[in-house]
Amino acid sequence: MTTTPRTVRTTVKTLGILGTGTVGRTLARAWAKAGHTVLLGSRRPGDPEVRALAAREAGERVTLVDSAAAVTGADVVVNATPGTVSVELLSAIGEAALADRVLLDVAVGFTEDFSLSHPGESLGEEIQRTFPRARVVKTLCTVDRNLMVAPDSLEGPSTLFLSGEDTGAKETVRGLLRDLGWPDGSLLDLGGIGTARGQEHFSLLFMGVAEALGDYGFGIRVVPPAATR
Repeated sequence: MTTTPRTVRTTVKTLGILGTGTVGRTLARAWAKAGHTVLLGSRRPGDPEVRALAAREAGERVTLVDSAAAVTGADVVVNATPGTVSVELLSAIGEAALADRVLLDVAVGFTEDFSLSHPGESLGEEIQRTFPRARVVKTLCTVDRNLMVAPDSLEGPSTLFLSGEDTGAKETVRGLLRDLGWPDGSLLDLGGIGTARGQEHFSLLFMGVAEALGDYGFGIRVVPPAATR
């Protein structure tokens, strides 16, 4: 498919992305290309390996900083850390720094045996419960990192889900998703943050489908029933 040039469609200027792994760096690159300033937050910003990885995305719009600076300097915070350490990291940054901020959570937690670390609730729910003044929106956790930033790479449209309590925060996140190339018709609002549980638990099916296809770059589409006369 032909890729349509992207322009920033939101009032968000600076994004703070927590996590310098492949997901965090992929999102940083894409949002920077769309025109956002990105603070790429690391727990170890001085580590030579981390600096080398971040340098691949570095430029006038992407800067490697520590995790706290990525939060305090950003309009919107993106959690792309491993789900098993997300709450611990956010707690170290502090509830006050997260208060009233939109927190876009893409993480899923897995144990060493690849079981979900949050079988009874979602990570999104735990973050919202732990930081009640944060405006948490769960999305992007049902697709591979490459599809996150290239929805037009598929043969047809795909569905992406949003979960969260704050309507305004969801609208902000919708804008950021559009900046990644996701059209409004692909975005499905599931409701409150409790519905994030379904998004995260889909990861188990995701891995099964990926193994069957031999490829992680697939999407899913919600197909409504045919209209009845």
